Parts: sequence; C-alpha cells; structure tokens
Amino acid sequence: MTNMPFGFGSQDPDDSDKGDSSQGRSEGGSGNPGDNPFGFAGMPGPGGNFDMGQLGQMLSQLGQALSQSGSGGGGQSGPVNYDLAKQLAVQQLHNNQRTERPSQEQVKAIEDAVRLAELWLDASTSLPAGVRSVQTWSSVDWVEKTLPVWQRLCDPIAQRMSAAWLEALPEEAKQAAGPLLNMLGQMGGMTFGSQLGSGLAQLGGDVLTSTEVGLPLGPSGTAALLPANIDRFVEGLDRPTSEATLFLAAREAAHHRLFGHVPWLAQRLLATVEEYARGIHIDTSALEDLAGKVDPSNPAAMQEMMSSGMLEPKTTPEQQAALTRLETLLALVEGWVDVVVADALGERLPSADALGELIRRRRASGGPAEQTFATLIGLELRPRRMRDAANLWRLMAERHGTEARDQVWDHPDLLPDSTDLDEPLDFADRWGSNSDLDDPIAAIRRAEEAEKSDDTTESQSSDSTEGEKPNGPDDEGPEGPKNTEGPNGDTQS
Repeated sequence: MTNMPFGFGSQDPDDSDKGDSSQGRSEGGSGNPGDNPFGFAGMPGPGGNFDMGQLGQMLSQLGQALSQSGSGGGGQSGPVNYDLAKQLAVQQLHNNQRTERPSQEQVKAIEDAVRLAELWLDASTSLPAGVRSVQTWSSVDWVEKTLPVWQRLCDPIAQRMSAAWLEALPEEAKQAAGPLLNMLGQMGGMTFGSQLGSGLAQLGGDVLTSTEVGLPLGPSGTAALLPANIDRFVEGLDRPTSEATLFLAAREAAHHRLFGHVPWLAQRLLATVEEYARGIHIDTSALEDLAGKVDPSNPAAMQEMMSSGMLEPKTTPEQQAALTRLETLLALVEGWVDVVVADALGERLPSADALGELIRRRRASGGPAEQTFATLIGLELRPRRMRDAANLWRLMAERHGTEARDQVWDHPDLLPDSTDLDEPLDFADRWGSNSDLDDPIAAIRRAEEAEKSDDTTESQSSDSTEGEKPNGPDDEGPEGPKNTEGPNGDTQS
C-alpha cells in the first residue's frame, strides 16, 4: 500500500507551494491539503492572511458536524460522516470553478452519441444493450449520484481501521479513556468524511463517465457523461469534442452491457474491495513504539510521526491475494470493453485508435483520479494488465467468435485468472477443446452434481464399512446364535 486511507498520510506533498485554492490544481484539487487537514474551505494556512469571516464559516461547519454526530443524525450513522463529505466536496468544486452545468446542446449531443454507440456495439458483442436512461452530469451531480456506492466501498475500510486502532490499545488505556472513545469515534468519522469529501472533489473534477474507474458507481442502467470534463480532456488533442464524446459514450455503453447482463460481476468487484478491507491490521508494536516517542507539547512532531508511515497497515497475504484478484478482474473488464469498442468504432471513427491508446495510458499509469481513489480506500484500482486481457479477448474472438468469447462471462468459474493472462493461447486452446463449448454453464452444473454424487457415494460407503463388524465365534448374526461343534462332535447352540 503506497497510499494511506482516510488521511493517515499526505495527499500530495508536491503541492506544498500552492496555497491558493481558488486557482486549484489542473485536476480539480483543492490546494495544499497539509495546510488544511480537515478540508474546511477558507481555513487560513501558515503565513496566510487571517480572515474572521472565513474562520467563522469554518467554525460554523465544525459545529454543525459535531451537533449532527452528537445527536446521532446526519451522515454519521456509520464510521464516516457522509453529509460532511458531500458538503466539502461540493464546496471545493465551487471554489475550483468545476461546477459547470451542461447546456441543452450538450445534453442532446450526449443522448445522440449514446444512441449511435449502442447501434454500432450490436455488431461487436452478443450482450444486449444495458442502458435504460442517459444523463448528462456536472461534477456536483457525479458526487451526489455516486455517493451511495462510495459509502459501500469506504464503510468496511473505515470501520476496520477504527476497530484496528481500538484493538491495538492496551486494556488499561481503554478503561482510562472511557467515554472519550465515543468522542474519538465521532471525530474519526469527521476526519474520514473530510478526507472523502476532498477526494471526491478531485475525482469529480477529472472523471469523464460514470464507469471510468471500472466500477458501477452510478445508478444501474444509467449512462452518464460529464461534458465539462470531456472539454478539458480534449484540450490539445487536435480532435473535435464530438469524436471524443462518441468514443466515451461507446465505452460507457459497453460497460453497462457487461454490468447489466453479467449479474454477479458488480457484486464480485465490490465484495473483493470489502474482502481487502477486512484484512487491515495495525502493528501494535509500532503503536507502542509511537507512544514512547510522543511529545504532547510538540504537535508538529506528532503530525510528522503520524504521516511518516510508522502506523501504516501492513499488507497481509490474504489482502495481496484479494488485490491480485481485483486487479485481474478489473483488467478483464477494461480489456473486454477496449476490444468491443475498438471493433465497433475502428472503421467508423477516425480518431478511435488514438483515443483508445490515450485512455489505456490514462488508466494504466494512474492519473490524479487514480491516486485520489487509492487515498480514499487504501488500494489502487488500476487495471495493470489491461493490454494482456485485451489480447486474450481478441484471441478468443478470432478463434471461437464473439458469442463464445462473451460466454466466458456466464459464470465466474469460467473467467481467466492471472496465469491465463500470461498464456492466453493455452486458455483459448482449453476453451476450444471443451466438448461443452455450446453450454459451459451446463458443464459446470454437471461437474458440481458429479462431485456431490461422489461425496454421497463415499459417505454411504464409509457408513456401511463402519456398520459391518467381523463375526467372531461368540457373535450373533441376524439369524440368531450360530451353531458350533462341541469337543465330542456334538452340535451346540
């Protein structure tokens, strides 16, 4: 883990010389987060001008968040204060002038682009259309519409981090803290919320579609594009915005075909993130070492120690396995979308190849949005092997056709793993040699039934073996006592 979840480390140490949040970063950031650790807009940093109005606004926000936490209302029903996160995200987007509302022309252009993309995608995949509605979002819309999924992603990690800290505390410290632990939980929820709000503001100012990060963040069946961010994306590309919009609409529609008609996929992606969160563990020895070095009279030294990585959760083997599965699944999703969109647009859109390469580099290298995502949930959702996955999907289509390629998504057990990405030819050959190619789900069911049948047979055989006992000379069989011959040749019972 190179990025700490929920503000346990600095977000962007390279921006220490940028203190004016009104200018912001080109990706929609909020200035220097180190000067404003809780994300309250207008809070003066070191050496800045002191403004009583800004201070009053910050204290008002803090008081409102504390009153909501104390009364059990607001967004603090769990480990993260989501009301605070939403408020800060929207406020930072306004400060950075990233709240442009889409025009009627942009709304119509996006609707037409999605409609045309769906028509072209029909020839390149056997999966039917998954888009039921088309929406045009601003950055603020993106924050509001995706927050429910962010809650599902962040809750397990924030809860596990809080629990790990409590588990690491000695019993004496827990008893001495008493009611303070409750207040610390509320403050932790505010801290997590402020970190989430800052991250969502940066992401909202950068993302192009609702599915760009590879997860179904928006409402099911809703294709959404952000035209203001697309305009910034095409700056310097020497290509018309209409071509980029059509290309991104095709990618969005392809994602929805996959998420809409592979019912287990979205659940598997989100569950793998949750599985990663359950493995978070705090090194108690590092906590004890920190306790011996803390100087309560030196807050600067304490902050430096907290951000030094001393308390960074260690990646366990279980977490590493979950991360590998997640990266492989993301690569398979992005690789499939890449191949399907390229087949649909390749001969129709002149800039399709160039835009495809640009998107691949954007996802593989990890832009500001990817870095913020890593800070939010503690891991990088980056399809590192997207090109390998695309090669495998293209090979499957060439060997067996698009319908057989898309049948791989019928069941999670049919999907390639990381070793198959190393040897795509072997995977394609195994698929081709399968006698149940026309109905792979039936093959899986037959295998499961055969396994159950074998288990039942073994169980019955084991029971019958235990029930049979060797008959000795004194044993009575089912027909009564056996006759034996006496010493004089007489028959005795």
